[in-house]
Amino acid sequence: MRRKPVELLVAEGGQGQGGSLRRSLGMWQLTMISIGATLGTGIFVVLGEAVPKAGPAVVISFVIAGITALFSALSYAELAGTIPVSGSSYSYAYATLGELVAWVCGWCLILEYGVSVAAVAVGWGQYLNELLDGTIGVTIPAALANPPGDGGVFNLPALLVVLLCMAFLLGGARESARVNTIMVGVKIVALLLFCAVAFTGIRAGNYRPFMPLGIGGVSAAGATLFFSYIGFDAASTAGEEAKNPKRDLPRAIMLSLLIVTALYVLVAAIAVGAMPWKGFQGSEAALAGIMKDVTGQSFWAVLLAAGAVVAIASVVLTVLYGQTRILFAMSRDGLVPKVFSRVHAPTGVPRTNTVVVSLFCGVLAAAIPLGQLADATSIGTLFAFGLVNVAVIVLRRTRPDMHRTFRVPLAPVFPAIGFLLCVYMMGSLSLVTWLVFGGWMIVGLVFYFGYGMRRSRLGREDLPAREAPQAPAEK
Repeated sequence: MRRKPVELLVAEGGQGQGGSLRRSLGMWQLTMISIGATLGTGIFVVLGEAVPKAGPAVVISFVIAGITALFSALSYAELAGTIPVSGSSYSYAYATLGELVAWVCGWCLILEYGVSVAAVAVGWGQYLNELLDGTIGVTIPAALANPPGDGGVFNLPALLVVLLCMAFLLGGARESARVNTIMVGVKIVALLLFCAVAFTGIRAGNYRPFMPLGIGGVSAAGATLFFSYIGFDAASTAGEEAKNPKRDLPRAIMLSLLIVTALYVLVAAIAVGAMPWKGFQGSEAALAGIMKDVTGQSFWAVLLAAGAVVAIASVVLTVLYGQTRILFAMSRDGLVPKVFSRVHAPTGVPRTNTVVVSLFCGVLAAAIPLGQLADATSIGTLFAFGLVNVAVIVLRRTRPDMHRTFRVPLAPVFPAIGFLLCVYMMGSLSLVTWLVFGGWMIVGLVFYFGYGMRRSRLGREDLPAREAPQAPAEK
């Protein structure tokens, strides 16, 4: 139950083995990181998984998932401005709920970020094939474009996009942020183009019946679509590389979530109006198919596929970035091997960390089907988000005078609602997903008690883990 004082967390900010991270990111870049990590996969790929569960009411599913994310985003915004460090919710839990809970949260984040990179990369290959087919008339053979269980042997494109993003990340945070900003611009334009073209193909009959599978289907689709909102918290993993984290992190988190939610709802409403909901079954490149059906020309589908290739690559880039920074924070605390906090001084990048994480995620993407990856990611995320809401309540009670640049309105009511919504969404996931999550937690606890607990810096150095000096009162 030992806790790490907030002051100590902030004081250690950026420091790694052999070097330190560089503060080079402004609010715009932080917002683009969050949008880059969020916008793309849910609407380009997972939409095809969710519509068969909810029918046209998938629009409501997006709203439910967005509201769930909003309450958690408010909590993230408060904590990101108060504890501006790389560990995101792992570090917030360490300061408020204790080391064991922080470890569980960090272990969930490894599942969330690592597996979501793989899930996103799986969908990238589908749109790459659409692009290749429409431009040069060639596609990657199914055996090399799909994982086992989805008609393939090895998903080569999924591995390639992860390795490409790894190369960008190794160049430095500022350089990879520039690449991401360009990618985000491309995918927003691509989605707006889809809306303009597909709008002409809307048929009122496609919205009837609006809720063919009942409220249960809407909830199940909402739980799956929560995967689409994973990433709004990515800016919080850049706390030690932001120029003005206390001011910019809360703004970036909230702004990115608002932009993404508006685009999701708009695109989903137009998509289900332009194609009968049963037509989405088994489609991982649904938007490109809709463009082709509406216009009768492959040009628009090819254009959208090109945008999707760029869009999904940016998700891989930013989520992979977040994963490496979380492991960096856990390694600095001694809970995972030190190699993950070793910084390459010339670039300010944890290079070994980036390479190891990228290779793991790339192999995972090449070998496991999308649906299983998306649900496994959702449950890990919901668990971590639930803990962040609890952390806000605890920190308000234990450190009421701490300076906060953003405060959750109506606390503790809103954080409590955020926590309950996360629990509700977790309950909508399948038994298989829960079994996978339980197995992951067991492995994590074995690792913690066998390695992390004994090597924890907080335990070995006998740091003041229980009580910390009061921070300056809020002005």
